[in-house]
Amino acid sequence: MARYIGPKTRISRKFGEAIFGPDKILAKRNFPPGQHGVNKRKKVSEYGAQLAEKQKAKYTYGVLEKQFRNLFEEASRRKGVTGEVLLQLLESRLDNIVFRLGMAPTRAAARQLVSHCHIVVDGKVVNIPSYLVKPGQIVGVREKAKSLETICDSLAGFNHGKYKWLEWDNASMAGKYAYMPERADIPENIKEQSIVELYSK
Repeated sequence: MARYIGPKTRISRKFGEAIFGPDKILAKRNFPPGQHGVNKRKKVSEYGAQLAEKQKAKYTYGVLEKQFRNLFEEASRRKGVTGEVLLQLLESRLDNIVFRLGMAPTRAAARQLVSHCHIVVDGKVVNIPSYLVKPGQIVGVREKAKSLETICDSLAGFNHGKYKWLEWDNASMAGKYAYMPERADIPENIKEQSIVELYSK
């Protein structure tokens, strides 16, 4: 159950984006961390830029290096544009879908819900955050967990229409993963082609 547990605001400031969710400190200090962060204007090499994109994707989806490499290799074996397929696989992770459906405010919180057996896939409890959900499968809240305050608070007022590839049913507190999203539909600011070029070296 490897996961990143270090300082999140520091990582967000490094990339200049709230990749872990809303961040009050980032809003006030939107520059790299460290003593010289404000005035840092370091020229980034091509390799450095590609590495940064990979790191950003890993932190955004909460994936460590080995898992990310395995997903890339899986994406390269599948039909289609490798970079787009990689993002589709990351979007298909159970913890990400729980987050996208509004059951949790962040991916880290979604991961915890999955790990604590609060989430079901097609009616069966799945406690593996990295589980790849297939199009057509139903992801929902376990009956015992439907009254959990964290889930209810997160779902309150959530706009379930913003992700076209997910269909939400409020009565059953479950959502259907209708199809894999197109790249244009995925809102994450990631240059996936840079990741492909990095791994191709």
